[in-house]
Amino acid sequence: MVTCYIGIGSNIGDRSKFIENAIGELKRTKEINYKRSSSIYETEPVSDIPQGKFLNGVLEIETGLAPKALFEALNKIEKKLGRVRNLKNAPRTVDLDILYYGDETINEKELMVPHPKISEREFVLRGLRELGKA
Repeated sequence: MVTCYIGIGSNIGDRSKFIENAIGELKRTKEINYKRSSSIYETEPVSDIPQGKFLNGVLEIETGLAPKALFEALNKIEKKLGRVRNLKNAPRTVDLDILYYGDETINEKELMVPHPKISEREFVLRGLRELGKA
């Protein structure tokens, strides 16, 4: 099992409920062991597209899934909870990003780990510090 950190966010509808539902889906996913969550923070969107504020946090999980399989599992949860990917940085019901996958570095078109924008997102840094990762 590998310890991973996942960024979570929502800025459409009942944001708290979407985050709660995403965590529930993670808990029901085989090969994923949900450990804990940072506090959830309300944040301004980072986008030129007008949209509401986010609720964001960081989750700690353990998984036996390979990085690509974890990425696919997270995308499946996003889709199940109504995420539509039609425009970059558009509002979303839920967003799940792999921040860290153990100590691995992955640099592929679809998946970059550690997440390349960690240092640009104070809510991510804050969540990671809270969980003892940063």
